[in-house]
Amino acid sequence: MLKACLNGGLRRDEHPAVPITPAEVAADAVRCESAGAAAVHVHPRDEEGRETLAADAVDATVAALRRSCPELPVGVTTGAWIAPDSGERVAAVESWSVLPDFASVNVHEEGAERVAAALRSRGIGVEAGLWTPAAVAAYQAWRVPCVRLLLECMEPEEGRALANAHAMLSALGRGSVPILLHAEGAAVWAVLREARRLGLHSRVGLEDTRTMPDGTMAPDNRALVEAAMTFGMIPRSAV
Repeated sequence: MLKACLNGGLRRDEHPAVPITPAEVAADAVRCESAGAAAVHVHPRDEEGRETLAADAVDATVAALRRSCPELPVGVTTGAWIAPDSGERVAAVESWSVLPDFASVNVHEEGAERVAAALRSRGIGVEAGLWTPAAVAAYQAWRVPCVRLLLECMEPEEGRALANAHAMLSALGRGSVPILLHAEGAAVWAVLREARRLGLHSRVGLEDTRTMPDGTMAPDNRALVEAAMTFGMIPRSAV
């Protein structure tokens, strides 16, 4: 499964094609779905373009996605950089009226399991975000079931990002929860290739990188998805 991560906290002055409004996010998701994305992850924005967990923005964004691509699973963030207090994040989740299919929760953040429990109680699938082997150990003490584990390699250098990926996989051991492996920045394509080699889910989009595999600037999310759909595949002539 390839997920498209459409916007993150990226600003328009950082990339002109980043979708901000609900209508832009929905239109971009349609393009990415047609290119092969099997799910989307979005960061709803307020009227000033800032990331928010507020119900009006989350409801509007998810509703727009439901109208435009009703079969596409939709996920949102619950990042603590948006609302540092875990009680505020829980209250936000409880205020949503139009529910996403899943939401990511970074295990290392304060109150993460409490936020995960709030999502679960509303029928929203939990994606546990794991950045380090220490986060893996913390996750293994959780009582909240998850639909997916996000192994997120934040090291900018390829070798270190791949080493971090394998350290987290080793710490996890064998398990039944699906794993999505991805990186941010310069290591995105190397880690995506490794995810494909290992038979794991992955993701790509302007949240993670603005660069195509050849180092040129990506025109938009659809181009990134199109590139990722074939990146790392073994040519037929080599089989």
